[in-house]
Amino acid sequence: MTKRNEPGLGELLRYVSELVELGAEEHYQQMGLKYRARYTPVLRAIRSGARTVTEITALTHLTQGAISQTLSHMETEGVIARQRGEDARQTVVQLTPAGKKLVSKLTSHWTATFETIEHLEEEIGYPLRRVLEDTAQALEKQGFSQRLANIKQGIAAGGSGHD
Repeated sequence: MTKRNEPGLGELLRYVSELVELGAEEHYQQMGLKYRARYTPVLRAIRSGARTVTEITALTHLTQGAISQTLSHMETEGVIARQRGEDARQTVVQLTPAGKKLVSKLTSHWTATFETIEHLEEEIGYPLRRVLEDTAQALEKQGFSQRLANIKQGIAAGGSGHD
């Protein structure tokens, strides 16, 4: 049984995410960039060849809504441009010249970021990214809601919920 004031998984994940993003934001400012950390997964996906919201979503593991919202901000700031694809239902996303310049500035930063993550994983003694990837895969197989319902059913039936 957990303590009442012990943080839950969502709280810890959000807190770690905020700490990482705050640190990244600080470096973007030091680099003289007006840049949002939330652009990174999208830019990295585009750099890897993604051209549509669907492709970006698949590469980033973010929701289509989050990607669409981020793309709107990026378009407003002149980082990307959107145009209709051959299939009129799809929109093709492309970096603008300013976006290409931005990606060029960020590439070495991203390399340093991944090296920093490796050092962090060495310090804590386990592969945090692997733990999160494995957790995501488990939750894709059976969602948290279903897992929670199973535990509640077990408790209601008089069990510990861990059966």
